[in-house]
Amino acid sequence: MTSLDQAVVVALGSNLKGDQPSIEALLEAALDRFAPEGLTVVDRSSWWRSAAWPDPTGPAYLNGVAIVETGLKPLQVLAVLRRIEGAFGRRRGEPNAARTLDLDLIAHGRTLLLTDELVLPHPRAADRLFVMGPLAEIAPAWTHPQSGRTAADLAASATVGRDAAPV
Repeated sequence: MTSLDQAVVVALGSNLKGDQPSIEALLEAALDRFAPEGLTVVDRSSWWRSAAWPDPTGPAYLNGVAIVETGLKPLQVLAVLRRIEGAFGRRRGEPNAARTLDLDLIAHGRTLLLTDELVLPHPRAADRLFVMGPLAEIAPAWTHPQSGRTAADLAASATVGRDAAPV
């Protein structure tokens, strides 16, 4: 398995099932698209349920995290993730709106990147329990490339999505 210093971390989420029989089926189908696109899943979390954020009256989300191995550079990974999102009906519009599929590149090894297209590590992931909880489930010792805090520590202190829990 990839060392945690080399880990490429991808968060998955959905609160609309699209054409799939369920949100879980949609997320599983999305994961199945990773390998043909050059992203080999080496570990993955269980699915976690949380209320919609910031408006909890929306449909609940299922979220999870995958650790992947890839020879692709960060912007190439981002392009792959957007292509997979599009294949599952993702349409970008209002921020935080309900969506069929949300794939976020959380970290690409220890890479620090700040461009108009991509910021690494993901600038808000460390404060989201629905990201750090699943990551801590599979890689509690993973350390944030900037803060040096572990996934387990970040999950314990996350303030967004505090209701997130494994299904």
